Formats: sequence, structure tokens, C-alpha cells
Amino acid sequence: MNNRVKLEIRGITYFINTDESPEYTEELAQKIDERLATILKGGSFISMTQAAVLVALEEADKSYKSEQEIESLKTQVKEYLEDSAKAKSERDYYKRELERIKTEAKFKNDQINLFAKANNNE
Repeated sequence: MNNRVKLEIRGITYFINTDESPEYTEELAQKIDERLATILKGGSFISMTQAAVLVALEEADKSYKSEQEIESLKTQVKEYLEDSAKAKSERDYYKRELERIKTEAKFKNDQINLFAKANNNE
């Protein structure tokens, strides 16, 4: 879905084609416009181009840090999945071991009962 969206940033009109919704794109443009306004208010000797570069650097920084956080979270999830698989494997081992011990205990109990029965019959 390709949308043609009209945006206004710092009094300049832009027409862009985007796959995003017009509302989303307009919201982004509004945030950029507000950030540019803040920067331009703060520095009387800063040009629109310089302000735009500062906004671009801020957004690139946010994006880069978000990507690093995503990679960190992916690593954590991978470790959790590995730990979970290991725990499941251990659980399955102990379940089998418990069943083996129960079977062994039943066998020994049956032997004791058989021995006791044989002693009672003598």
C-alpha cells in the first residue's frame, strides 16, 4: 500500500510516498517539526540545515541504541530458551529416574512379600 502524504515541516511542504499510514507519517512529521522548533529557538545562530542535522543525529542515536537493546534482548531470550531446554531435559531425566526407582521399589516390595509369604507357609 503506497500512500502519498502531504507534510509541513517548519513551513515547508513536502509530498512523500510511503507504505506507512498517513496518520503515522503526519505524526512523525509533527515530532520533527516540534524538535526543529525547539532547536531553532535555543540557538539564534543555527540554520535550518544545522538543526535538521542535529535532529537526524538524535534520531540516529535513538535508532542505534534501540537496535543494540534489541540484540541484547535477543541474546537474553536465546539464553533463556537454552536454559529452559536444559531444564526440560533434566526434568525428563529425573522423571525417568523416578519411574525406574519406583519400578525397582515395587519389584523389591514384591520380593519381600513373596519371601514373607513363603516364610508364613513353612
